[in-house]
Amino acid sequence: MRIFVTGASGWIGSATVTELLYTDHQVLGLARSDTSAARVTALGAQVHRGSLDDLDSLRAGAAASDGVVHLGYNHDFSRMQDAAQTDLRAIEAFGDVLAGTDRPLVIASGVAGLATGRPSTEQDRPDPSSHPRVANAAAALALADRGVRSSAVRFASTVHGPGDHGFVAVLVAIAREKGVSAYLGDGDGRWPAVHRLDAGNLVRRAVDDAPSGSVWHAVAEEGVPTRAIAEAIGQGLGLPVASVRPDQAEEHFGWLGQFFGGDYPASSTQTRELLDWDPTQPGLITDLKGGSYFEVPTS
Repeated sequence: MRIFVTGASGWIGSATVTELLYTDHQVLGLARSDTSAARVTALGAQVHRGSLDDLDSLRAGAAASDGVVHLGYNHDFSRMQDAAQTDLRAIEAFGDVLAGTDRPLVIASGVAGLATGRPSTEQDRPDPSSHPRVANAAAALALADRGVRSSAVRFASTVHGPGDHGFVAVLVAIAREKGVSAYLGDGDGRWPAVHRLDAGNLVRRAVDDAPSGSVWHAVAEEGVPTRAIAEAIGQGLGLPVASVRPDQAEEHFGWLGQFFGGDYPASSTQTRELLDWDPTQPGLITDLKGGSYFEVPTS
């Protein structure tokens, strides 16, 4: 199949593009800038110029393809509502093009906050009013009623690997700045994790085999204790490890403090069984011990 991928030059998107091409799909990758276009070309995919705000370009990309993987998103936390509205309009545009075709539409979501006191599962359906992006995922899944083979891949809180600039890289930068690798409280909050290559593999499996209206968990490790993450960062940087009181979370961690103290375990049992997904890449702590997170940029 020829798959249109938004976010094709991004962290998960580039791994997904590589996986799709490896399994003999063709890829049309959305690119807003010359830099993104060069990255998409280097991956071996065809470039489709446009942006998430350009609905005509999104419709054209979807119409020229046999399915859509929608991974692009504006993660500027200062403009969360705007980002969610842009995302919803993109999903609606894809739905209009794919309606009645039974072609796949795979969208990205997350596992944080789905359940309390237990690991979340693929069966959990959070209240759409809880967060705009949750509502967007619900809207995408509802496209199954219009003849779209829609599915949602919920990604672990940490999608890691060499070159990561996400949550764990931010924690490393904070530890380097503060001179201590910290965790909140007793550090027993759990972060689910998945390597980006395993995540890309799962997205491809969803493209190929996910039934309409289905949800999948890109979770290789159900929950890595935040204290273990802090200890691995401390070891990698040669810094002491210490607990920070929950009421000091924002002061120490900034915007990340509201997330790092949470407990978000998530199961992927159903995903592994039904999509025959078997994560094979290193776990988060092994990745941290590999040292790439602690390399200081030369420029």
